[in-house]
Amino acid sequence: MNNIAIILCAGNGTRMKSDKSKLLLEICGKTVVERTVETFSDIDEVNKIIIVCRESDYKDFQSVLSAYDVSYCFGGATRQGSVMNALATIDDCDLLLIHDGARPLVTKSEIHSAIAAAKEKGAAAVGVPVKDTIKVVDKDLKIVDTPDRSKLISIRTPQIFDFDLYCECAKLAQSQGNDFTDDCKLIENCGKDVFVVVGDYGNIKITTPEDIAVAENIIKSRGEAL
Repeated sequence: MNNIAIILCAGNGTRMKSDKSKLLLEICGKTVVERTVETFSDIDEVNKIIIVCRESDYKDFQSVLSAYDVSYCFGGATRQGSVMNALATIDDCDLLLIHDGARPLVTKSEIHSAIAAAKEKGAAAVGVPVKDTIKVVDKDLKIVDTPDRSKLISIRTPQIFDFDLYCECAKLAQSQGNDFTDDCKLIENCGKDVFVVVGDYGNIKITTPEDIAVAENIIKSRGEAL
């Protein structure tokens, strides 16, 4: 199979309050993006990795990832736009793996499990059961509903799709003028099913300065065995 991983690294990361991309910050001696790419590079079923980054970060990413066989394209105005820019560089593919570059602690086990599920069912995403009680509120922050927690999943990445299915759903979204912040939603919008693979709670997204410390503790608890 020809499976391609798109690693999204083009966000502006304003909540990190850093003067450079959060993907270039270090966690236990390695940059966020290097940890992410290193894990995907070790997956035999991934044949190609495409890094989607801001043009202003391109040279820095090239320097940090010089030891890895990756290709690049520049990000769009939105997440979906960034994925579409990467798709435009792909001629042929079986499974499309889409991952947040800011999730450097994804495990190989999660990736393997999601690939297996996507092979069988066409669309799969890593997720974890919600631990907290979730409330739906109105514009005044008044609670209006309490969903059943047993039915709630917090979605992570990678999200993996049959390539032709993803392209079909992306074309529909474009024709509708829809711009989704989640790739599963793009597939759902097409009336297709997406299945969840239960992942690791340690697969966090690096978003704020506090997340760096949390990630360091997770790495130490794993003994660097990702």
